Amino acid sequence: MPYRDVVSWNTMIAYYVQVGNFKEAIERLRQMHEKGQKPDRVTLVSVVTAITHSGALGQGRWLHAYIKSQKIRLDEILGSALINMYGKSGCLNGAMEAFNETNKKNVDTWNAIISSLATNGHSSKAIEFFYLMEDCNVQPDAITFSSILSACSHAGAVENGIRYFEIMKDKHGIQPDIIHYGCMVDLFGRAGFFDKAKEIIKTMPIKPDKVVWKALLSACRVHKNFELGEQAGLKLIELAPNDHASYVLLSNIYAMQGKWNDVHKVRRIMRERAIKKPPGCSSIEVDGVVHEFIAGDTSHSRKREIYEMLAEMRERLRAAGYQPETDQIMLDIKEEDLKETSLIHHSEKLAVAFALISTSHRMTIRVVKNLRMCSDCHSTMKVVSMIYHRNIIIRDLNRFHYFIDGSCSCMDYW
Repeated sequence: MPYRDVVSWNTMIAYYVQVGNFKEAIERLRQMHEKGQKPDRVTLVSVVTAITHSGALGQGRWLHAYIKSQKIRLDEILGSALINMYGKSGCLNGAMEAFNETNKKNVDTWNAIISSLATNGHSSKAIEFFYLMEDCNVQPDAITFSSILSACSHAGAVENGIRYFEIMKDKHGIQPDIIHYGCMVDLFGRAGFFDKAKEIIKTMPIKPDKVVWKALLSACRVHKNFELGEQAGLKLIELAPNDHASYVLLSNIYAMQGKWNDVHKVRRIMRERAIKKPPGCSSIEVDGVVHEFIAGDTSHSRKREIYEMLAEMRERLRAAGYQPETDQIMLDIKEEDLKETSLIHHSEKLAVAFALISTSHRMTIRVVKNLRMCSDCHSTMKVVSMIYHRNIIIRDLNRFHYFIDGSCSCMDYW
C-alpha cells in the first residue's frame, strides 16, 4: 500500500490485538510514529489494550506521557483503557493518575478503578471508591458488583460479601447473574465454608457453569477437601470437556493424594481427546523489552547467568531456612532432589532470576504469569523479597501478589 492513512494503521493494529499478537500491535504504533502519521483515539485505545495484555508497563508509561504531551483529553473510553492498563500492570499510582485525569467519568471509568484496586489486593479501598461512585450519582452496574464481590472474596471478608450481594439485589435492583453466583461460591470456598458454597450451587436459579465448579474445585484443592474436589472435578469435565484446566485441576486433586493411577487415567483421557495444557509462561519487561520464559527455559541469550542466579537463590533460600514444597509436584517423581529441581525451574522463578541480574538494586520486579502461581513459588517469592531486599509484584491468573520484606499482600489467601 503506497499510502497508509490513520484508518489503515488502525485496521492493522486492531487486527493484531484481535488475534492476540500484542507485540506486533505495539510495533505498528512505532512504525506509524516513524512515518509521521499521528495516532487518533482509536489507535491509542487499541495500543493501550495490547500493552495491557503484554504487561509492558514501560511502554504504557511512554504512551501515557505521549498522550499528555499531545494534550489529548482523556475521555471515558481512553481513560478507562489507561486505568485498566496500569491496574493490570500492578501500578496503582498510574491507575489513580489516569483516573484523576479523566474529565468525565462514567460507570466504565469507575469500574476500571474499582477493579484495579480489588485485583491488586486493596479491598477496603475498592469499597471506598464504590461509595464515592454513588456520591457522584453514578449508578453501579453488574460489573461493579462483580469487582466488589471479588474484592471481598480475596480479602476473606465473607460477611461483607454477603451484605453487598444483598445490596445489589435489594437497593440497586440488579439480579445476580452467573458471575455473581460464581463470586459467592468463590467467597465461601476460599474461606472453607463448603456447606454454604454447596447451598449456593444447589439453590441458584441459574444452572451452574464451569466457572462456578472451577471456583469450588480450586477451593477444595487449597483446603484439601479431596472428596468434594473429585466430585467438582468430574462435574467440571462433564460441563467443559474441551477445557484443559478441568482435567489439570482434577489431576492435581488426585496427585495430592498420591493416587497416581487416577492421575494417569485423567492424562490418558486428555491425550485421547487431544487436549493439551499450555505451558506456564512468565513475562517481564526490562529496559522496554519484554522477555518471556517457560518452565525449564534454556532459550534465553543469558541462560547461563540466569541459571547461575537460580543456583545462588536456591542456596540463599536454604540458608534462610526455606524448605521446598515438593508436594506441589504433580508428577510421580520419587526422588526429592528431582522434585526440588523441577520446582526451582518454574517460569516465574526464571523471570525473577533474570530481573535480579538485569535491573538495579532495590528496583521493583514486575512479572506477569499466564497460570495460577503454585504454593512453592509463592513461598519462594516471600523469602526472595526479604533476602534480596526487592519488592516483587506478580500478576498470575487470579490476582496480584505484592511481595515485600518476606510477606505477601494476599496474606497467603489466594
